[in-house]
Amino acid sequence: MDAPLMNPALTTPIARLKPLARRLAVPAKLGLAALVLALAALCLHRLAISVNMEALARTAGEIPCWRLAVALGLTMASYLLLTIYDVMALRAIERPQPYRTAALASFTSYTFSHNLGFGILTGGAARLRIYGAKGLTAGEVARVTGIAGVTFWSGVLVSAALALLLHRRPLAVADHVFSIGAQHAAGALLVAVLGAVALIASHGLGRGLGRGPGPGPKAMAGMTLVALADIAAACGTLYVLLPHAPIALYPPLLLAYVLAIVVALISHVPGGLGVFEATVIALCPQIPAGELVAALLVYRIVYYLLPLALATILFLRHEHARWRRPAALALKAGETMMISLAPRAIALLVFLGGGILLLSGATPALPERMADIRGLVPLPFVEASQIAASLVGTLLLLLAPALYRRLDAAFLLTRALLLAGAAFSLAKGLDWEEALTLLAVAAMLQAARKGFWRRTALTGDVMSANWILAMVATVALVIVIGYFAQRFPAYGGSLWWKFAWSGDASRYLRTSFAVAVLMGAAILLAFLRPCRRVALPDEQAPDVEAALRRATRSEAMLALTGDKLFLAGPDNRSMLMYQVRSHSWIVMGDPVGDPADWPELLWRLRERADANQGRVLLYQVTPEVLPIAIDMGLQLMKYGEEARVDLSRFGLEGPTARPLRHALRRAEREGAEFAIVAASRVPSLLAELRSVSDEWLHAKGQREKAFSVGRFEEDYIARCDMAVVRCEGRIVAFANLWKTAGREELSVDLMRHRAEVPYGCMDFLFTRLMLWGAQEGYAWFNLGLAPLSGIEARRLAPTWARAAGMLFRHGEAFYGFEGLRNYKEKFAPRWEPRYIACNGGMATGRALLDLQSLISDAGGKGKSRRWTDGSTAKIA
Repeated sequence: MDAPLMNPALTTPIARLKPLARRLAVPAKLGLAALVLALAALCLHRLAISVNMEALARTAGEIPCWRLAVALGLTMASYLLLTIYDVMALRAIERPQPYRTAALASFTSYTFSHNLGFGILTGGAARLRIYGAKGLTAGEVARVTGIAGVTFWSGVLVSAALALLLHRRPLAVADHVFSIGAQHAAGALLVAVLGAVALIASHGLGRGLGRGPGPGPKAMAGMTLVALADIAAACGTLYVLLPHAPIALYPPLLLAYVLAIVVALISHVPGGLGVFEATVIALCPQIPAGELVAALLVYRIVYYLLPLALATILFLRHEHARWRRPAALALKAGETMMISLAPRAIALLVFLGGGILLLSGATPALPERMADIRGLVPLPFVEASQIAASLVGTLLLLLAPALYRRLDAAFLLTRALLLAGAAFSLAKGLDWEEALTLLAVAAMLQAARKGFWRRTALTGDVMSANWILAMVATVALVIVIGYFAQRFPAYGGSLWWKFAWSGDASRYLRTSFAVAVLMGAAILLAFLRPCRRVALPDEQAPDVEAALRRATRSEAMLALTGDKLFLAGPDNRSMLMYQVRSHSWIVMGDPVGDPADWPELLWRLRERADANQGRVLLYQVTPEVLPIAIDMGLQLMKYGEEARVDLSRFGLEGPTARPLRHALRRAEREGAEFAIVAASRVPSLLAELRSVSDEWLHAKGQREKAFSVGRFEEDYIARCDMAVVRCEGRIVAFANLWKTAGREELSVDLMRHRAEVPYGCMDFLFTRLMLWGAQEGYAWFNLGLAPLSGIEARRLAPTWARAAGMLFRHGEAFYGFEGLRNYKEKFAPRWEPRYIACNGGMATGRALLDLQSLISDAGGKGKSRRWTDGSTAKIA
């Protein structure tokens, strides 16, 4: 039986030592690197004391051009030999690549690792980017990197061994001298160690570097010879830069060179900067220090920095095609974020900049700075700059809300004022801190140039009450602070006209007066100027009739009322109807037509509203629109429920229909007759219908409404079929019909009757109309909306929902919300939710007020305009 490889008694202590060794490995490495760095710093410090820097620069400049040319040639030879590492490594793993690819990967990776350190990260990353683009896996790239690294270090170690064996003089290292015998013994030992390692690796280096084939003994021997040539050329670059170096100096220089590479690796300093130079200087005391340092400086430029610049250019050129599209997307995303967020932040900064200028004008100037400026700027110019800076600050306060609204004119004016303010700050008292602050804000403003794209008049509707209050409060606070900061003499009228270098109080009075006048004039202008007209679309209106033929909801017939604006979908498959009131762009119901076009239509309207500083309100939309509204960033609120009767199930049978049967029989006993009048016959009845409508409006104490309902206008009424109730041949009630072309839905708009009508006349009208609709093949009858119905008013519900619920239950004095729902409930409808969507916050309240104003404005408050499609539109 085979003997155990290790004594079991020793296994447990060794196993316990492994975690400790792992914990101490990193501190040990860091400590060794710190020690190397300390020694290198000490050597460089001593060298800096002993070397004349002017003489060093002169020595470097006296290197002959032919030596520089030879150094460049040897550098090229070294890096060309380095490329062979990758060529042979790729062949060893059986993934050969074109020489151009291997050379680029090798040159960039070695150059980056030479200069930046951490070769596995820097050099490996470069190889991964280049080889990965050619289809090599991360594991294969790691194996290539490993084989190339082993090749390089085998060349370094073999070079060190040969240098030790060939060196024929004692080796001096700082104050210590190693005999020739010691050198030869160390060289022989190193050769033996390298031979043993090569024998172990003769079964295939790839086993130690991952799965797959690896280089054999012959390949390793060839790669070692290439590495020797590379190290010789690299060291030769430094050798030829020494002005008076005999050939016998090359072996010790080679030994110092390879040992310096090892020490630099241990230090982990990027490029071995300082450590490499200190090691070479310490190992070559026979070379004059000034000449060696000069040669090392030029060597660092020739062998490190020039190849690094070239490798960076080649790598960026290689990455350009791969990063062009992602970089463009990243820039686009950054630009979008800048356009979205920057204007608001810059508006605040500009407001603060204006406040700084006002505060500076209200407080005394620094005496020492006034003394400095006295000989540079005349006194009248200082006085004028003081007032001008305060006026600029005031204008910046006025322009901040315009910047918040993204106005392009505000951008241009603010940029000019910031630059002028910086100049005035310097002229009035060398306030360079203020000037730099204003210039910084101007730079940020310029960087966000694309964020100010609204082409709107600057003076129209840019100031809200909040902005005006903020401006007035800021100016008042600055004036108060200035009053307490001044050393006021006894007040006299002459103070206003006193101009002197020490006349801070006089300047304060004049500046405060100018600011107050300008602020008051601007606010007065804001209140007195008429409101700016909203820029409305200039495109052709859709073919309304074509779009209505695709409608599936009867409320689409609101397009016929003539008080809407339209956005058309492609090929008139769809349209969106809306109106503008103040800054509110109010959409009536769902878009009409093909649902596939709805997102584009709604987004177009949202973009138009935003371009005109407007807010969007979607009114009475169905759940089908909610996903689009959420994507648009709108806030949702339930508005109520709509009653729809399934005509396929509607009838007068059963106990639930008893009230309808009763109303129908009683109205018929009192002589009520139901009839449908075709639109072609309606014009002959307009006078009688007008009489019924006027009597109903007078009895209800109401006036015509608009937008969400129709109004009695002959052009509109004459386009609709009419359901009428007659008594003794006279029309006592009527309702104009909304019908979809595909008979999906039937509904009514205006429902009006005389004061004297049969009992249950409207129940009679609705019942007979539903029965007629079912007979004509309509699927649904729409009884309209019950506002505030179906809103959950629970304790944790939003405030608006709880208020709506309370108003629904207890608001009979204002409107019969609950009674309206109960009336419609007798027809056994299916209740479907309807919603409002708006920007949220204060914008929702303002938009609802604009909606109420728009619905109530049917009496001619707005002007009529004839649009390109011939329809009449109401505008605010």
